[in-house]
Amino acid sequence: MKKRALILALAGIMAALLTGCGSLKDDAVVVKAGDEEITAGVANFYARYTQAQYETYFASYFGGDDMWTKNASDGKTYEESIKETLLDDLKNMALLEKHMKDYDVKLTKADKKAIDDAAEEFDKANSQKKKDKVSGSEENVKRVMTLMVIEQKMRSAIVAEANVNVTDEEAVQKHMQYVEFDYTTSSDSSDSSDSSDSSDTTVSDDEKKQVKEKAAAFAEGAKTAEDFASYATEQGTEAKDATFDSDSVSPSKEVVKAADKLGEGELTGVVESDTACYVAKVTSLNDEAATETKKQSLLTEKQDKYYKKVLKKWKKEEKITVHKGTWNKIDFTKLSVKAKDTSTTGTSTDSASGN
Repeated sequence: MKKRALILALAGIMAALLTGCGSLKDDAVVVKAGDEEITAGVANFYARYTQAQYETYFASYFGGDDMWTKNASDGKTYEESIKETLLDDLKNMALLEKHMKDYDVKLTKADKKAIDDAAEEFDKANSQKKKDKVSGSEENVKRVMTLMVIEQKMRSAIVAEANVNVTDEEAVQKHMQYVEFDYTTSSDSSDSSDSSDSSDTTVSDDEKKQVKEKAAAFAEGAKTAEDFASYATEQGTEAKDATFDSDSVSPSKEVVKAADKLGEGELTGVVESDTACYVAKVTSLNDEAATETKKQSLLTEKQDKYYKKVLKKWKKEEKITVHKGTWNKIDFTKLSVKAKDTSTTGTSTDSASGN
């Protein structure tokens, strides 16, 4: 997120009033790196801000109202997984603030004004009772936003010294047009128009043979066709576009492997995968737009790698203390936090519920 957008987003969080919230001493220390400290109030507000994003925008995807008790892919609950990431964020923030002078990073007047304005906006948008639930004092809100701005400015400064680059050879993306001949067919078990009742089933061996024969006939005709896409349309099918390199897996790793060996304008013939067979034509050995996008993606990856390397080095050099007893009192299952929608009426659409 852009800095300004990030700051403004903080102004909209609110807490639904739930029971069972553990006591949290606002000025207790959660993370300490050298002389830099992150208090419980700051840690709680940062955690609740993140919680609000998940509960507002991703709850339905992650399991609904009880999302935090669901198992994540790493074997932990979503609460445990997200809180582990947040604790690492807090450690990084403390270290980044400590090293500001090393990179001559300072908050500008514009930064400070944006922080003050957003803190004031948050203060006006939420009742005292709700602010207390999320440790949303003016001091804590400003501190969290300050740490976030420092994090962004420090990251920019650190990656600027990374001296990484991406060559055209590393990033080059080819382009293909392809037709997919699927080995599955959609069936409707309920004979209704509800698409939720439909399912994909694999065709029989005889039907699969017919699909392959159809693909082979298409491939033969495509050899003399002036335009691959137009020919596909004439044959009652559709040519799709894909950019790729040797590491791509879409539309399938098999067709990518076959296409990657070809020159511009050459056809693959019939290429089989487990679920379909394909006929593809390489239309470009260097799709400039896709190559530029890939170049930026690879550059970001290299910069992130360098950034994490610097933080890892600092963590080895600096004694970092974490007071887990205090951190563990921040419980996502006992307090629900959602973003307050003030885009139209200025009032929240959230509903409060207890447990």
